[in-house]
Amino acid sequence: MSGHAWKGRLPADRGDPSDRSSELRADGGEAGGAGRPTPGRGPDGVSEFEQMADVTLSESERRRQWFDEKVLAPARIVWDDWRARFGVVVVALFLFMGLVGPRIVPEPSPNQGRRLIGAFRTLEHPFGTTASGVDILSQLVYATPAMLLMITAGAVFTVVLGTATGTLAGYKGGRVDSVLMTITDVMMTIPGLPLTIVLAAVLQIEGHPVVIGVLITINAWAGLARAIRSQVLTLRDAEYVEASRIMGIPTSRIIGSDIVPNLMPYISMNFVRQARAVIFGAVGLYFLGVLPYNSNNWGVMMNAAVNRAGATSSAAAFHWLLVPMVTIIVLALGLTLLAQGADRVFNPRVRARHAKTVDDGGDDEEGDTGGPGGATSAATGGI
Repeated sequence: MSGHAWKGRLPADRGDPSDRSSELRADGGEAGGAGRPTPGRGPDGVSEFEQMADVTLSESERRRQWFDEKVLAPARIVWDDWRARFGVVVVALFLFMGLVGPRIVPEPSPNQGRRLIGAFRTLEHPFGTTASGVDILSQLVYATPAMLLMITAGAVFTVVLGTATGTLAGYKGGRVDSVLMTITDVMMTIPGLPLTIVLAAVLQIEGHPVVIGVLITINAWAGLARAIRSQVLTLRDAEYVEASRIMGIPTSRIIGSDIVPNLMPYISMNFVRQARAVIFGAVGLYFLGVLPYNSNNWGVMMNAAVNRAGATSSAAAFHWLLVPMVTIIVLALGLTLLAQGADRVFNPRVRARHAKTVDDGGDDEEGDTGGPGGATSAATGGI
């Protein structure tokens, strides 16, 4: 619809009903004569602030547009970046190993095959066997669920606590900032590895992967909180944030809608950074024997390969050490490349380009050349 219903008009003079020259409008102004434009109003006398759009979207079109902007556009961005494609494939592979693998792969047990079969020698044991005849592929698969829990718990704990602390301190300032940053500075001065070892020995965690993941990153959130605070100190004085405050929008909504979305590229990179820290920390502590022993762990596999079979000096057992090492490297690399690709997903300019039809042949500032023919129109909702 266009135009506006003339409702709520009050006549200034009740003497002559036919005299409409001094009739008051809803916004307090006087109605002009026919054909006489009024400043700040259109030809039909409707205020610019009261003018409604000539075209409206149906409910199905709104859903289609939302799906294109929130789902299809990020998917196109990921597909156009080889780093993101590689990261998605790697992460999906490990998720498959952790969720579906234990249901289709036999549980590791001694004498599954001949001892110390080399990698890629037989189809029955593609990654070889250990000195006890245990299938290495089975060990990898059954170690993955616990490792995924550790990674998720540690990374989520660090990112959530660090982001909440840094954002609140930077936005509120004053005494809140002083108290939170004092706690943060104290946590930053405590060495992480000794603290993890002491807590693992005192708390009797019994190998619970979620607790181990949190312990490894017990004070890693402090550095992230400091960095987030510095970013928020700049964003809180932005014009759109000031406008939200003037409009009386609650602080929680301002932080969640105006500030945190601008920090998402930095937060996503720190999520991956902490995930890699959990991987290396857990494997290292298991390899050293600090954490409770669990045979289905990559660090324990490496420890057994070195101490029981001399994998560092014996070529016959080297595959026992190499396979979990390559697994760790591939997972860490996949997470890193996925985060680098996800950085473009949070870029509004790149998302807008992939959510509507554009001319092919132009490179944006992020190095995005797009596919043949550019992205598809948001109105069609196709890829």
